[in-house]
Amino acid sequence: MKKPEIILIGGGGHCKSCIDVIEQEGKFSIAGIVDVKSKVGEQILGYPIIGTDNDIDEIANKYDYFLISLGQIKDPSLRISLYKKIKSLNKTLPSIVSPNAYVSSHSEIGEGSIIMNNAVVNAASRIGKNCIINSRALIEHDTSIGNHSHIATSATINGKCKIADAVFIGSGSVIIHEISIETNTIIGAGSVVISNLSTGKYLGNPAKPY
Repeated sequence: MKKPEIILIGGGGHCKSCIDVIEQEGKFSIAGIVDVKSKVGEQILGYPIIGTDNDIDEIANKYDYFLISLGQIKDPSLRISLYKKIKSLNKTLPSIVSPNAYVSSHSEIGEGSIIMNNAVVNAASRIGKNCIINSRALIEHDTSIGNHSHIATSATINGKCKIADAVFIGSGSVIIHEISIETNTIIGAGSVVISNLSTGKYLGNPAKPY
């Protein structure tokens, strides 16, 4: 049976990692990538860049499945706007899960989210929509991750945490159990969070505003 075709939006480094996971999962065939105008006609890991953000309406006339493969570190606004654009076109953003990840059958993964290689999502956890759970990240039991959030490489979110929408948690950070983190918060790499955080930027051990 022919695999459904999917379009990736964003052609940077994160896109390459997404391609790898999509190939491993084996559920979709990558039809092309959307990126900046100067790169149209080039290829990323053998897949063609077929248009720009301005071409999404036209591309959506031919394809039904999309994944936002644009990375997210400081600002989630472009990922959010692209997500809303695809939803407005009534297209599907599937969740993508690496076969090298562990995702509990008792967890929930929102549409458009990607679970990268060697990540762990444990029982009774919920991952929102349009999230990145990056390589080796650990989401422990009973934790919720809001929409449009990025849990970076090797970050550890312990049990019963509540991470709001549009949060970035940097590589190697540790969030102790039962912590709440508010919307649009950025936590720098290697930080240790031991108390609830309001919206802002934090760094260090223990994490403090910066």
